[in-house]
Amino acid sequence: MILPGLAAKYQANLLDSVIPFWVRHSVDWEQGGYFTCLDREGNVYDPRKYVWLQGRQIWMFSRMYNQVEQRPEWLKIAEHGMRFLLQHARDAQGRYYFRLARDGSPSFFQRKPYSAVFAVMALAEYARTGAGPEYRDAAVSLFWQVVEWIRNPALLGREALPGQPSFRSLADSIVIAKMALEIADFDTDTRISALMGTCLDEALLHHEPTRDILLEFRGGGPNARLFPEGRLFNPGHSVEAAWLLWLLAEKTGRTGDLPIIERVLEGSLTFGWDSEYGGLCYFMDIENRPLLQLEASMKLWWPHAEALYAAVLAYARKKDQRWLTWLERIDEYSFRNFDDPDFGEWFGYRDRQGNLTHSLKGNHYKGCFHAPRALLLSWKTLEAA
Repeated sequence: MILPGLAAKYQANLLDSVIPFWVRHSVDWEQGGYFTCLDREGNVYDPRKYVWLQGRQIWMFSRMYNQVEQRPEWLKIAEHGMRFLLQHARDAQGRYYFRLARDGSPSFFQRKPYSAVFAVMALAEYARTGAGPEYRDAAVSLFWQVVEWIRNPALLGREALPGQPSFRSLADSIVIAKMALEIADFDTDTRISALMGTCLDEALLHHEPTRDILLEFRGGGPNARLFPEGRLFNPGHSVEAAWLLWLLAEKTGRTGDLPIIERVLEGSLTFGWDSEYGGLCYFMDIENRPLLQLEASMKLWWPHAEALYAAVLAYARKKDQRWLTWLERIDEYSFRNFDDPDFGEWFGYRDRQGNLTHSLKGNHYKGCFHAPRALLLSWKTLEAA
């Protein structure tokens, strides 16, 4: 049977390749936290600590401990990262830095909420290890603070300027939904479910019906398509949003939204897939006009990791052959291009034709998250299917 075989494949890749790479190379036992700028063999080429990746790795090792096996080593790594995060990641106002020096000294403040988003996720999942209710309470408190920062960017020093088009980012709705799914099980505040519904509504406003995709930005007024933002499509993000919205619709009982979410997933894969060389494009302009992103035609690891789980979820729920076909296509491309059987983990960056452009395994954007999360979710979903 193909599904048990895929489940075993993802389990083995996670437990024998991806997680061991981060265990061996990323933990800074001397000064705290995790290194993420690692070359192919795992050597550190930049000792600085990136806060959103600290949160992601705490979440990942906590989730492994909670859902796979209660290995003391995994809990120790999560505890180690949590101590560093709580000691160094925030300023006097409670805002989260983007980058820290190796010893935790502040290095760069990005004026965006994403470091705090993954601190919420880290606190929530770490709380489930039995660490104590104070971590759960901290996750809930920070969640509402992050929602406020997203709704009012001026609080982080990002005031709207008069000449700025009035676009709203898909990421805003998705990260709130992502956090809400993490804390909903231990917070009975009715505002959580209401906010989940709002996130669903806001995200679906990004729906572009001609292609059944989610655009990165909505709004911008009647002349929105004059701007690159108004035409921007990120296939990987649209796919990730689709599976998150699928879970959100199930969680909130909004099953009437599932047909359009399924269409968005299929449309995003279809429109985003490179018919000539395979794989998902990174950025696309829906009118095929020039893109500002110079890396637009590249193939990155994370859209394919997200697509892998999205296809697994869709097939597990619908048992439709077209989702199995997509799963096999994404699986083949991902493991042929990104898996590194020699040194572990996944490569991150290839050009459109599939040539490796960077042999690194981590940087200030690539850490212990997208590949292991997708492998874990896919493995567990296939086992339960």
